[in-house]
Amino acid sequence: MSKTLIKNAEIVTVNEKNEIIYGDLLIENDRIAQIDSHIDATGIDNVIDAHNRTIIPGFIHTHIHLCQTLFRGQGDDLELLDWLQKRIWPLEAAHDEESSYYSAMLGIGELIRSGTTTVVDMETVHHTGSALEAIAESGIRAVSGKCMMDYGDDVPLLLQENTDASIQESVDLLEKWHNHDNGRIQYAFSPRFVVSCSKDLLTQVRDLSANYDVHVHSHAAENRGEIEIVEQQTGMRNVTYLDHIGLANERLILAHCVWLDDEEKSIIKNKGVNVSHCPGSNLKLASGVAEVPDMLDNDIRVSLGADGAPCNNNLDMLNEIRLAATIHKPAHGPTTMKAQSVLRMATIEGARALGLENEIGSLEVGKKADLSILNLNDFHVYPSFGVDPISRVVYSATRADIETTMINGQPVMENGAMKTMDKDIILKESNKSIDRLLKRMPTIQYS
Repeated sequence: MSKTLIKNAEIVTVNEKNEIIYGDLLIENDRIAQIDSHIDATGIDNVIDAHNRTIIPGFIHTHIHLCQTLFRGQGDDLELLDWLQKRIWPLEAAHDEESSYYSAMLGIGELIRSGTTTVVDMETVHHTGSALEAIAESGIRAVSGKCMMDYGDDVPLLLQENTDASIQESVDLLEKWHNHDNGRIQYAFSPRFVVSCSKDLLTQVRDLSANYDVHVHSHAAENRGEIEIVEQQTGMRNVTYLDHIGLANERLILAHCVWLDDEEKSIIKNKGVNVSHCPGSNLKLASGVAEVPDMLDNDIRVSLGADGAPCNNNLDMLNEIRLAATIHKPAHGPTTMKAQSVLRMATIEGARALGLENEIGSLEVGKKADLSILNLNDFHVYPSFGVDPISRVVYSATRADIETTMINGQPVMENGAMKTMDKDIILKESNKSIDRLLKRMPTIQYS
């Protein structure tokens, strides 16, 4: 049994009482074994002195597209549908196995550097296996799935799927990867959104999700133009339609939900649907500001995500936390979206969306040792005296303050050094990959 003892730390637990404990945290194998003011270091394999350091639970992004990390800076200053049709879909269609691998690795490196330990990832239509290989090698915890698209106009031919083939490939990936590495990797069926999915595909996903007991990860009500298309196709709004075909339940994770009506909010609440709030993406694509304070007041589960690198343009949860804590205040007042609540959205509420609240999302005995160690001793986070540590994390900290990130009790970044990937190789191969994709884009054909 391996044992790691982190000593002399400020421990932000995010437990039910939101306790902050000053002392030590003991990890045995992959789990937290003890948290106390003092733990004897006798017989400990590895001791980390965290004096003047802050430990927080690892961040949980509930909406990411690792396949899009290579496209950072390639889709600026566009609204959602133009962004998809003119830039993102052609680039996704140009992907190959190697580019998908390095896109995932590039994104994961950024996520780990900024304290993220778990992601809910939607890949593109092809080469998902390459991204899952990157996830496996990197050590990050992930719920990931192949994007499913069997319907719609203005979609490159390479992204237009046959319904049965899309289902079969998804099931094959699930059976290979779900619960890989003792559950560190899980699979989610990932129909892109109602606009690009047939009713046949969505109803099959509904049944398969129930049969395999896995999540469904999709987008909904992100953009007014998207909603109009869905209404033309189905005669209903997004969430109402998903509920009509039986997909609205506690296994469903919906990104964005910016433009919900009262009926949709009621469905989400009553059916236990999980909402992933992506403020950075929603602002950059000019989609709008989701009514998150109202959702929280109505006991809707809300967590946080960054979305993809070309609509953000970073994957830093500390950026999303600060945005979520501030953009709602002009409309709802300064006391809305308090720091403590937003930090919970980035941690334990993300775990709850995945049904993993007993495993991750807070620092408690028996849970997985997924955590970050921050050095908050710098100009931008001082003075520290008399200041709530959660306020320092939410409003002042940056990803440069994160020194070490651990997943399953193992450092994936230690004192700023990446432990599971070669940064220089990934940066070099990422540039080579996007060069290849941009040259391939003009050859992408449409129906």
